[in-house]
Amino acid sequence: MTDAAPTPPEETYSYLGPAGTFTEAALKQVAAASGKHWRGVNNVGEALADVTSGRSTAAMIAIENSVDGGVSATQDALATVPGLRILGEYLVPVNFVLVARPGTALADVRVVNAHPVAYAQSRGWLERELPNHGHIPATSNVSAAASLFEGSQADAAVAPPGITDHLDVDVLARDIGDNPNAVTRFVLVSRSRELPEPTGADKTSLIVELPDDEPGALLAMLEQFSTRGVNLSLIQSRPIGDALGRYRFVVDVDGHIADERVADALLGLRRTSPNVIFLGSYPRADEQTVAYHSKYDDGIFIEARDWLRGLLSGEPD
Repeated sequence: MTDAAPTPPEETYSYLGPAGTFTEAALKQVAAASGKHWRGVNNVGEALADVTSGRSTAAMIAIENSVDGGVSATQDALATVPGLRILGEYLVPVNFVLVARPGTALADVRVVNAHPVAYAQSRGWLERELPNHGHIPATSNVSAAASLFEGSQADAAVAPPGITDHLDVDVLARDIGDNPNAVTRFVLVSRSRELPEPTGADKTSLIVELPDDEPGALLAMLEQFSTRGVNLSLIQSRPIGDALGRYRFVVDVDGHIADERVADALLGLRRTSPNVIFLGSYPRADEQTVAYHSKYDDGIFIEARDWLRGLLSGEPD
């Protein structure tokens, strides 16, 4: 008997597995991924390696949480792994349940297995209801629950609400997340250079390094956006790693690179920054139309360039 042929890369999508994770829930929102092969991986690095090596056509990764902010491992990977583009963003509401092996009571729980992010987001409940518990970190929310059947010293696990669809566990408590409005933002990352068409409700992601560590350097970067009426929906600093005090900035702006105001801001950044990484322009997950003052309409920028061209070419006024 011969081995089955490997799944073609264009038919494969990578995500943080195993089945049942919030990352899988985000991938379920991607119409193009429906019916394709989904490859569960252990971490962001492995997911992006699948994309850069050609094993997968795209990877779904978490990039931001409404409670904890940016996911540093993702932001650093996007800054250092070349050739990646974001095709779209997806939002997943996040809450958790506490589960255990059948027959376990809440009073029996002494040690809890949980992914560090899940643990941080449910720590208030755990400390209130299980004040003397210990914590064992897990690689994913689903693997935390699976470990209960793999010789783990944990008595219970923090897991996604749908975990009972995948494992024979008892739910000891529901809605244990400390913030009922918690949402995680995921992005679909690929090597594709094809830009989604602008919709009027778009976002552009960048990573920018400052040219110098001097007073006003960050202000000069921000002015590239403010003077063109471009709103920032996220700005977060991450250490470059080559020396203390050296940082790069992860930036999300409202708008598409095809919008004149955004394109002009990127030109300004490129003139002043030693390194600008364009991660993509894509539709906003919330579909909210980007609002801006009419003085930043595309036609205003186009007319200004035409005026300058006329001056340079000697056209009559």
